Amino acid sequence: MPRMTQMSAVLAKLETTYATDSVPAGGANAIVCSEPSFELLFDSKERNVSRPHFGAQQAMHNSRFARLSFDVEVAPSGVAGTAPAFGPLLRACALSETITATTRVEYAPITLSQESATIYYYLDGVLHKLLGAMGTVEPQNNEGEIPLLKFQFTGIDGGIVEGALPNQTLTAWKTPQLISGAVLKFGGTYSAGALTGGTAFPSRGLGLNLGNDIKTRRMLSGGSGYSSTGQAVNVMGRKASGSVQLELTAAQEVALIADINSGVLTSMSFEYGSVAGSKTLIFCPSVQRLSPKRADYEGVAQLGLDLALLPVNGNDELRLVFS
Repeated sequence: MPRMTQMSAVLAKLETTYATDSVPAGGANAIVCSEPSFELLFDSKERNVSRPHFGAQQAMHNSRFARLSFDVEVAPSGVAGTAPAFGPLLRACALSETITATTRVEYAPITLSQESATIYYYLDGVLHKLLGAMGTVEPQNNEGEIPLLKFQFTGIDGGIVEGALPNQTLTAWKTPQLISGAVLKFGGTYSAGALTGGTAFPSRGLGLNLGNDIKTRRMLSGGSGYSSTGQAVNVMGRKASGSVQLELTAAQEVALIADINSGVLTSMSFEYGSVAGSKTLIFCPSVQRLSPKRADYEGVAQLGLDLALLPVNGNDELRLVFS
């Protein structure tokens, strides 16, 4: 019988020591995800010996890395002040986690003190391991659809072995809600879990990209921050961006394009959910709106914009809040 792609599982657990297998288990570290995609990345050097004929030459593999992508539904924990089940994944994307008991959990970008994860990917009898994995994420929040976090992780190839699918405990993963009645605003301020001010604009939702720059490196003798084989994966830069599609009055469009032409920066927020423990808020304190373009939605004229998310004081260009 052929092996089936449906027979798959992803487990992830933060590491205590970089690139040392944290041994994620199905009972505590299973991920509810969709569309997993795996590939091996080879750092190869091709030989270049002289020969009296044409033809390709053998490539020698120096080091191996692995990449795993998958989507996770955004469903907070259901209890205000309790981290969502996907929290460890966000932390492995160079985001800090701040928990305010009984109130909210916040994630914000960091430059230093990055965390790594061990990720196991099972596919019908085979287990791939990623060690020292770090990633980036794209939050996708479209009206009338399930909100998603689109993750891409890169790690040191920890090898491949035969392995049966583990038993998984998934009770921490909640059922998501379709986005309905979300409010997108330009302007306004954020403090302690609450938004103040701002002007709401009808939109089709909000797409963001954390834009982490993932680098793979190798050292002959290893060293701090490297695996025992001298390999490492790190986030070495970040350029957060986004896109939005708005439905505007004529006066709003004229004013917005004038702001874009003048390079006016603004804060931006996106909020949905009304029940405590299931609310999601995205806040960006400094956004540059770019590249206005015509868009159509069921015959209604709309305006599409690209967004550049800029830091104000550093490590603050994006904040995810679950409350």
